[in-house]
Amino acid sequence: MRALWLFPGQGSQFAGMLAHVTPELKEHVEQLLGLKLVDTAEGYHDTVQLQVSIALIQVDQINQLFAAGNKPDLVAGHSLGAFAAAYAAGSIKQDDLFRVVNHRASLMQNAYPNGYGMGVVVGLTRRQLAPLVAQINSPVSPVFLSNQNAANQTCISGKLTAIDQVLQLAKQNGAVIAKRLRVPVPSHSPLMQQVAEQLEQEFAQIRIAKPHCRYLTNYSGRSVRQAKFVATDLINNLIYPVYFEDMINVARDYQPEVIVNFAPGTPFKTILHQTFGDLRQINLNQASVADAIYLLNKWKKR
Repeated sequence: MRALWLFPGQGSQFAGMLAHVTPELKEHVEQLLGLKLVDTAEGYHDTVQLQVSIALIQVDQINQLFAAGNKPDLVAGHSLGAFAAAYAAGSIKQDDLFRVVNHRASLMQNAYPNGYGMGVVVGLTRRQLAPLVAQINSPVSPVFLSNQNAANQTCISGKLTAIDQVLQLAKQNGAVIAKRLRVPVPSHSPLMQQVAEQLEQEFAQIRIAKPHCRYLTNYSGRSVRQAKFVATDLINNLIYPVYFEDMINVARDYQPEVIVNFAPGTPFKTILHQTFGDLRQINLNQASVADAIYLLNKWKKR
């Protein structure tokens, strides 16, 4: 049974989301990083706490599925979720994942401690939004087109004051939704170039292996099976938009029979329904891993 495993990034976090994480794994990660994970709404204003915690949830769920004999045929991660996708594909080791996510988050937070972030516009195409962004973007008020989640859903990244101006213009031009995202840095934009360069130095010490399944890249949506392309995706993840719509369209070409959506949240719900219709899906934000294992075993027998 061909399985697509999907991993969200930040944005759907909530206080208490670590409640069901395996205690031994949580303790191991805290000791590994010298970081106490607080799992509170206040704590998740901190980029390091947030990103490490999301990676922890996803790795824990992957480990439990692996232990039950489940493996993906395709993996796709959105932004931060790309690291869990690479782990699920066998391209990065568990401890290396946590070290690099911790370092990545720290670099991001230090680069833009305040005043920057992301927004999302729904109801306009990327082509319609582009001139509105160009109207506001300047060296003192930088703002850029960012992630493409669906044909009519585009993110923007930059200075918050500039983002707010673009969002107001988007509303005036017919956007259904135009709001800030709960992301405290201008991810997936040229503003993160220096962070990507520093991250590349970290990756020089990490071995990225050939994925044992198809890995869908953030920067192009392509399916790859070579280690160098996975490494490129992880290193440059922050400076290029996530072309999630393309990733999902490519995934559809491989005809998965089940989709496993990893926690936290269900941010892909609409686009997945539009693309895959009534294809079987499991949402680990709502179902336990034990329930997921039961369903996967049941469906395999049919």
